[in-house]
Amino acid sequence: MQKGSISILCTPDLYELTSKWASEYGKLDHGINIKVINADYDNLDLGKGEILSFVSNKSSGASDNENNWKLVVGRDVIVPFINAENPFMTEILHRGVSPEKFAQIFQNPESRNWGNILANGKDAPVHIYVLNDESTNKGLIKFLQAKKIQYVGITAGTKDQVITAIQKDPYAVGFSKIVDIQGTDNQNLVEKVRLLPIDKNGNGSIDYMEDIYMDLNSFQRGVWIGKYPKALYSDIYAVSKVQPTNENELAFLKWVLTDGQQFLNARGFSDLASSESQSQLDKINLAIISEPVSKASHSMLFVLLIIFVAFIIISIVSNVIIHFYKNKKIIIENVGPSLFRGFDENAVLVPNGLYFDKTHTWAFMEKDGMVTIGIDDFLQHVIGSITRIEMKNPGEKINKGDLLCSIIQSGKQLKLYAPVSGTIKKQNEALITNSSYLNLSPYTEGWVYMIEPNNWFREIQLLDMSEKYRRWLVAEFSRLKDFMAAILQVESVEYAYVVMQDGGVLKDGILSDLGPEAWEDFQTNFLDTFK
Repeated sequence: MQKGSISILCTPDLYELTSKWASEYGKLDHGINIKVINADYDNLDLGKGEILSFVSNKSSGASDNENNWKLVVGRDVIVPFINAENPFMTEILHRGVSPEKFAQIFQNPESRNWGNILANGKDAPVHIYVLNDESTNKGLIKFLQAKKIQYVGITAGTKDQVITAIQKDPYAVGFSKIVDIQGTDNQNLVEKVRLLPIDKNGNGSIDYMEDIYMDLNSFQRGVWIGKYPKALYSDIYAVSKVQPTNENELAFLKWVLTDGQQFLNARGFSDLASSESQSQLDKINLAIISEPVSKASHSMLFVLLIIFVAFIIISIVSNVIIHFYKNKKIIIENVGPSLFRGFDENAVLVPNGLYFDKTHTWAFMEKDGMVTIGIDDFLQHVIGSITRIEMKNPGEKINKGDLLCSIIQSGKQLKLYAPVSGTIKKQNEALITNSSYLNLSPYTEGWVYMIEPNNWFREIQLLDMSEKYRRWLVAEFSRLKDFMAAILQVESVEYAYVVMQDGGVLKDGILSDLGPEAWEDFQTNFLDTFK
């Protein structure tokens, strides 16, 4: 049964891929006819309505215009790779090669030796092989910050020629697309090749912020969160002038981000890491939830929206006032007369009577034997405004250290872990519609679950009560400052104003203005260390 038709614009480099997506989706008998229109790069016109387009970074404005609605659906990634039997492998994995060193060996044939790259005095030649491909050439020009590639002593060839050359030459370096060197299972690289780590910040070593080259999953995630040089990859976007609301378009986009990902590799593009696909699906789900009503009911909706917003504001203000008086005694007792100029141990509430876990969650046994658990005040200060929480359902069992919930801020998320074991009897349903309680009242209205414990007396031996936890927080703040200093050093000092106030004091909500790469590292190198 024909439900209708949709038209999709695409840039020339994506015409084959978009046509394949349309064809495969049509085979599923959704009753939707998809017309694919090949558009010019520089004259891609999204029009004034909901014209859905698939564009690459080659398009002049559609993907760069911040006013357009867009989501990432795939990627074109160029990688350097080497022979897995390179005799300097240990040094290469430890030091990597900086963009400056790459530029040097490309521009100066006399510098093409491993002794120069690794500063080890070894006179071993570097043979360079490059995929003869337009996007690869453009990516390398941007990466090397050159006007053009000087192919003196550099061999350009097909993907098979480049891969074969690297497999035969232990001293060679190749540049190709990541999909070209993936094995048939798409989980491992082809035989006898390894990714060549890039020392992105040029400090002579592969720091934890750059350590993404051990396997394909880590690499994909690293590209997504910004740990890989931007010059070597370009994103494929679904773009629209306004947020799509057409149910056929939204259904098609959801399919592209799930089952449709399998068709990217065969056309030279990379599929998304599962976590990135999910983050993009969240944008579509938001579009579905916020689908506009008809014009006839628009005025009424607007009035109701104003009333609703006013109600929410009044509720929040009331809750803040109630929370203030309810916790006034705790604040005075635990914090004292501090002026709270920044974010330090004096700004964190640590109520008496609670048990705290070093993953920044807490537990409290109620009179009926049930245990209430939630996140601590330290963590909500670090994150800033929490926009959404993903919770488990009543009836589910959790063990200490298991995933407790995920807290989300505009698509960036952190996973939190259970402080104790038990069966979830109740979730805080208020958080579904008002996650701000996690910020306003983490110990009262912002509780997450009520559970029936099954190992309470043993597991609380591993938790800290208020005084001990306060002392531990002093060291935790030092660790946080060290972590943020590493972020600034590895990434860019441009974030210093976001993280620090005058005198080096941490700002409230320090992660709020940082990108997903910082959140990923906070998860791995801060929260997970005590998991």
